[in-house]
Amino acid sequence: MTTLIACSHGTDSPEGRRTVEDLVDLVRQRMPGTRVVQAFVDVQEPTVVDVIERERRLDDVVVAPLLLSVGFHTAVDIADAVRPHENVRQGEPLGTHPLIAEVLAARLRTAIAGTWLPGDHVVLAAAGSSNPAAVADVAAAAEHLARLIPAPITIGYASAIEPRIGAAVASARRDGAARVIAASHVLAPGYFAGLVRKSGADLVSAPLGVDVRIAEVVVDRFGAA
Repeated sequence: MTTLIACSHGTDSPEGRRTVEDLVDLVRQRMPGTRVVQAFVDVQEPTVVDVIERERRLDDVVVAPLLLSVGFHTAVDIADAVRPHENVRQGEPLGTHPLIAEVLAARLRTAIAGTWLPGDHVVLAAAGSSNPAAVADVAAAAEHLARLIPAPITIGYASAIEPRIGAAVASARRDGAARVIAASHVLAPGYFAGLVRKSGADLVSAPLGVDVRIAEVVVDRFGAA
């Protein structure tokens, strides 16, 4: 058997921690017989380095990033932890999978109480990374979401690159949007979700959160690795 290390960013938010723990439990339910353990790249422990060192001695290992795009944590933190070990592999981030767009669309429908209005505009609000691959991942997520909703979409970032979320919201209004909805392209409550809430959008969708479709994406990434 191969062990799955579900590696998330880590957060100081108790609600965010519970969200990730509950998501990992959903993954366990879908993978009976597979050992599924948690690790973190920041804020929380155990670190991905420590968990890999422990688990690789027992079995082959796949590290499944509970992250939405390529960035420093996937390309450096996780990759550097995986690289020295022949029996450890790394899966892809979650955000480009079409099922993530389905969850985003569902969160948006909840935010607008099920009714799209003329003049609505969505800002896909992502954490942000200077890695060009991360920018491409977020663009792919926006393309998937655009097929599922009737409103135009632009992208804003919480950090690292422009446009920032607040600027993207303001730009949509200048271009004539009657209502701007920020789509939280973040996995769980925490620091980045808080930045999305403060973006000045008229409505803000909840983080992706605990959803069976996200658990299915994790299982899919594990299998592909």
